[in-house]
Amino acid sequence: MIKPHTDVPVAESADLQSQPATQLRGVGPRAAQRLANLGIETVQDLLFHLPMRYQDRTRVVPMGSLRPGDEAVIEGAVDLAEIKFGRKRMLLVRISDGTGALTLRFFHFNANQQAGFARGVRLRCYGEVRPGAVTLEMIHPEYRRVEAGAIEEVEEHLTPIYPSTEGMHQLTLRALTDQALERLAQAGDAGLHDWLPPELLKQFKLSSIAAAIRYVHRPPPEASVESLEAGRHPAQQRLVFEELLAHHLSLRQLRYAAKAQRAPVLTGAGALHNTFLASLPFALTAAQRRVVAEIEADLCRDHPMLRLVQGDVGSGKTVVAALAALQAIEAGAQVAVMAPTELLAEQHYRNFQSWLAPLGIEVAWLSGKIKGKAREAALGALASGAAPIAIGTHALFQEDVRFARLGLVIVDEQHRFGVHQRLALRDKGKQGELRPHQLTMTATPIPRTLAMTLYADLDASIIDELPPGRTPVQTVVIPDNRRPEIVERVRQACAQGRQAYWVCTLIEESETLQCQAAADSAAQLAEALPELRVGLVHGRLKPREKEAVMAAFKARELDLLVATTVIEVGVDVPNASLMIIENAERLGLAQLHQLRGRVGRGATQSSCVLLYHGPLSEQARARLGVLRDTTDGFEIARRDLELRGPGEVLGTRQTGLLSLRIADLLRDQDQLPAVERAAERLLTEYPDHAPPLIRRWLGDAGRYGEV
Repeated sequence: MIKPHTDVPVAESADLQSQPATQLRGVGPRAAQRLANLGIETVQDLLFHLPMRYQDRTRVVPMGSLRPGDEAVIEGAVDLAEIKFGRKRMLLVRISDGTGALTLRFFHFNANQQAGFARGVRLRCYGEVRPGAVTLEMIHPEYRRVEAGAIEEVEEHLTPIYPSTEGMHQLTLRALTDQALERLAQAGDAGLHDWLPPELLKQFKLSSIAAAIRYVHRPPPEASVESLEAGRHPAQQRLVFEELLAHHLSLRQLRYAAKAQRAPVLTGAGALHNTFLASLPFALTAAQRRVVAEIEADLCRDHPMLRLVQGDVGSGKTVVAALAALQAIEAGAQVAVMAPTELLAEQHYRNFQSWLAPLGIEVAWLSGKIKGKAREAALGALASGAAPIAIGTHALFQEDVRFARLGLVIVDEQHRFGVHQRLALRDKGKQGELRPHQLTMTATPIPRTLAMTLYADLDASIIDELPPGRTPVQTVVIPDNRRPEIVERVRQACAQGRQAYWVCTLIEESETLQCQAAADSAAQLAEALPELRVGLVHGRLKPREKEAVMAAFKARELDLLVATTVIEVGVDVPNASLMIIENAERLGLAQLHQLRGRVGRGATQSSCVLLYHGPLSEQARARLGVLRDTTDGFEIARRDLELRGPGEVLGTRQTGLLSLRIADLLRDQDQLPAVERAAERLLTEYPDHAPPLIRRWLGDAGRYGEV
């Protein structure tokens, strides 16, 4: 165990960022490796390895005042120690202090340990208090022997609990942090540079970084544990501000770097644009026209467009994307349209093919499943420039895919890819000094607080208007023991010439099990509804089979489509007016909203039935209630963020940016407007302060801020 010591000689450089952690006493090769696993390589890194919670060991608590759930320091004399034999052998030690008694329970012990609990021995213990059979209990508490008559010191500050790794004990981390804090005290302001200049500290009423760091590592006994546990203490909020600022700056740096790059100027006479609009059986909404104008202006500039288009389910993003593609094609450039799933990519391919083929434009199709001669032909058409537009999955960005003159990259459901993928896409179309323009789209509305943090490198456009003729979907929440009623409702809807979806979800992650469940449901429904034509689609069908079933459903050759959640995005059948989602409590709000968006695409009143298997947890009840009460995707996204937090809302792959040390996007969203203002001022007046600030909080992850 590393012992703290106070006579630490300050290294030649007072700057703690340049002092390796190996200079600290007790850090040999093995400890250095464990620290590196935690992202700690310098003394400054150690200071920014922040506590996740605290224990109050600053006073000894009388046993008579303890309540179950308390974590406390107690001191008392051993009354008896005995071994009990049950399903497990255990050592029980009864101690008392005159105000009450408590039992210490040990499942792992040896003979020497048992001998140390002689009657009358005084012990000081720390642990969590739990209800017991006779007295309150502590299970495997920390304890030490106290000599009779000796006055034992209590801790001088709240005890921090740090994120750790295998083989790295809390006592070790605390001892190392003691050394780091001692170096900070000796080095003064030179040890930990405040990259926020005095004017900004004053403007935003912030303390110095060194004062905040000292406080969060060693809060005084009078500090409010409640405030610290909630992350609301001013010292913590000072660090929260700087961490959010570092993340925001990293994306702004990326944006500035991209804006400094050159892109092809894509202007055309508008002939393709006009012909395409004339061929559509509907007029664009005002929101679509506004977003199209924003994109057209971006494409006419000589630096890369970096635009995110957010639009609720059914708001008409694909038409907007097609108009952007036509402008690029008319200007002599190629376009790549990428979607995250085969099904969504296939839907885009069919749409673009039906729209662009009449205009004499060849559309190439590329996915992981396209092999042999078909793949070679597509690759050849792209490399020669014969195909002006390619549509596909991630396969579009494999090494052997070459474009003759890629000028625009369109990515659907961008939120499923992180910042690094955005960079990879930009680099794919590099032509000498030129980078392609990039348009990203999502039907998962992102609350403004998240968008400001996650997409500060992108301009945002919102299609906040649904096409006319759409009727809001009525949503009901029903327990699955009323399933026969719902089957009858499907019968009635289809008897009126309508079509229905029945979506099966399973808690198992296994795709095979999900597909089996969907197949079983399809068989049961076909038996219960013999007069209906029932189709089945799931992830294990071959693309051709899946496409055939979807085409049959669209052509009204099927009445009821049983599916797994593969139909979440990209399926457009206006005649489908009823959707049943089984086990709806197992899905997130965004996914439920996406699924519901498959109905209500025509003028007929549509319904969505959320079947749940009770009993519901409070959170599941709240989630389904949100779906029942609103069809506004942005309101749903906001509530989803409140209920589940950003990591869940965005899915793990999206949260590469969200590995926050002390900030919490939900709790600290009120800081974001000030963070934006501070970033603006810092980049304008103190641009050289941004890179070290990013490095301090993001380490190597901040490298994309320097691209």
